[in-house]
Amino acid sequence: MPLFSQQTPASKLHEKIDDTYQHVSRENMGRSPGYRFDTTTYFTRQVNIDANGDNITGDAANEPSIAVDPTNPGRIVIGWRQFDNVSNNFRQAGYGYSDDGGETWTFPGVIDPGVFRSDPVLDFDKNGNFYYNSLTVDNSDNMWCDVYRINDGGFEWDEGTYAQGGDKQWMRIDRTDGLGSDNIYADWNQSYSICNNGSFTRSTDGGESYEDCIPVDKNPYWGTLAVGPDGELYEVGAAYGYNDGVIVDKSNNAKLQGSDIKWDMTTWVLLDGQLSGWTNINPSGLLGQAWIDVDKSDGPGRGYVYVMATVERISFYDPGDVMFARSTDGGLTWDDPIRINDDLSFTNTQWMGTMSVAPDGRIDVVWLDTRNAPLGHSDN
Repeated sequence: MPLFSQQTPASKLHEKIDDTYQHVSRENMGRSPGYRFDTTTYFTRQVNIDANGDNITGDAANEPSIAVDPTNPGRIVIGWRQFDNVSNNFRQAGYGYSDDGGETWTFPGVIDPGVFRSDPVLDFDKNGNFYYNSLTVDNSDNMWCDVYRINDGGFEWDEGTYAQGGDKQWMRIDRTDGLGSDNIYADWNQSYSICNNGSFTRSTDGGESYEDCIPVDKNPYWGTLAVGPDGELYEVGAAYGYNDGVIVDKSNNAKLQGSDIKWDMTTWVLLDGQLSGWTNINPSGLLGQAWIDVDKSDGPGRGYVYVMATVERISFYDPGDVMFARSTDGGLTWDDPIRINDDLSFTNTQWMGTMSVAPDGRIDVVWLDTRNAPLGHSDN
């Protein structure tokens, strides 16, 4: 078992209602030109705009999550935490969509007007249906999640389905053609959840219903989920009560409808660091979560499992490096970790590292970086 200095316990941060909801009319808010940027290889467009493509001044958004229709890649949905007024931190489930590959965007507003919502996680199934997992909190600090769907090829969300859940949830959908096809898996931080006996749920009916909460070995949190090429399920996260060391749980039978889910394996992944946060870079939150993904290509890396996270180093002090580890045997053993970022200083922070594996097995990693930040700013 690895040893770490305890600085960021699971109970240190959670969503809560501070300010009360105040209705704001978008029509009465100011306007400025929407952000656009073009190069010969890519373009950038602002998503939360009005019908004329203008920025709505005075509102704000963060924590975006994106889903792309695999049957029609021009159809895209993005969800985020919507703040109707920058002077009020009450947040809602904002979203926008594009049907032309991101060239133009429509911002209808929020899914559930006037209801506190946070931690948006979007995903899609192999048929191009979209799912929006949204955390909500009541005035007694009870936390649960609802999952909204678009299953008609359009952009209108349904009324939502209760999906157990809690703070810092994640969701992944099985897009294989195997026995677990279209299964939906979700996990969260059990410290802040309506479920007092577990941190995981599953839907085997396309999101019509979600099963009772069940525990996961070592109770991981601040992490993500991944599905392997044969429907095997992986969960990565910090281990509750183990000083935020990173672990991977694996289930081979979660794909089977009606099965009592068994966690076949729990493995420590040494990243020479721990998940951290609450620094001057992000005083109110994490430096990032742990990410896991699997190569589902037909190439030589098929089935390889990858873990990446922004960590505070332990072999020497560094406030944040993007560290990566690989398993070639289904998560049983892990190669020594490597640092992805090339910054060798001990003062800059590489944070909010995010990873995915493309259909051809290519690994993509992005992060925020303070090394070139202007004076008085913390990211670049």
